[in-house]
Amino acid sequence: MIVNLIEYLKERPQAVKQTCYGGIALIMLWSVIAVDTHHAHTWLEKIPFFWSLFGLISCVVLIFVATWFGKSGIQTRENYYDN
Repeated sequence: MIVNLIEYLKERPQAVKQTCYGGIALIMLWSVIAVDTHHAHTWLEKIPFFWSLFGLISCVVLIFVATWFGKSGIQTRENYYDN
């Protein structure tokens, strides 16, 4: 069942991209309409979309740090232990 879903989504990359953009737009809309910023603890929390942007930037930084960390010594060539 999951394999069929993955194949279905692989055949329709444009629909997947549009769905992701729609989800991001809904999250941003919810952030503006439903999130109460009157009781924010810092001035940064009063910026619209702050937590959404913070989460996105954190994920990107985490990916780059993990990639750098992996290439700095964790990843080795495939036949490393054969020698």
